[in-house]
Amino acid sequence: MKGYIQVYTGNGKGKTTASLGLAIRAAGAGLKVFIGQFLKQEDYSEIKALSVFDNITVEQYGAGEFVKGVPSKEEKAQARKGYLKLCEVLKGNKHDLVIAEEGNVAVAYGLFSEEELLALMELKPENMELVITGRKALQSVMDKADLVTEMREIKHYYHQGVAARVGIEK
Repeated sequence: MKGYIQVYTGNGKGKTTASLGLAIRAAGAGLKVFIGQFLKQEDYSEIKALSVFDNITVEQYGAGEFVKGVPSKEEKAQARKGYLKLCEVLKGNKHDLVIAEEGNVAVAYGLFSEEELLALMELKPENMELVITGRKALQSVMDKADLVTEMREIKHYYHQGVAARVGIEK
C-alpha cells in the first residue's frame, strides 16, 4: 500500500482528535502505529485510551510546561530527542502510520527547523503514512504534503472562559 503525507493544521479544534482517530482506525486494521507528541508531557486521556492497543506506541517529548515565548532548554532537549526518535522510526520502516503531533508548532517555536521537518518528510518510506499536526504549518510543509486539512475556528467556548475539560480537550 502506498503511504501519503497528511498535514492537519489551522486554529480550530480537532487536529489531534483527527490524527488519533486515524491511529485507532489503523490499529483496528492491524497496522502498527507510532505517535510522537511534541510539547506534551502529561497524562492526557488519550494516552490512557491508546494504551489498550498493542500496536500503538505513544511517546511524549515535552517538558510539562506550556510554552509561551522562548522555550526552555529542557523543552528544546525533549524536542531534539523526539525529532531524532521520529527519524529513527521512519528509517526503521517498521510502522505503517507515524504521527508527529504538534510537529508544526515545534517548528513555529524553533524547537527544530523548517529544513529538519522537510528532511523528516523526505525520510518517509513509500509504504508508510506520515501525519503532521499543529497550528502554523509552513507553506513549504503544506506544499510537500499530499493532503492538507485546515481546521478553522468559527466559534469556541474557550473564549467564554471554558477551560480544557478532561475527556473532551485533554
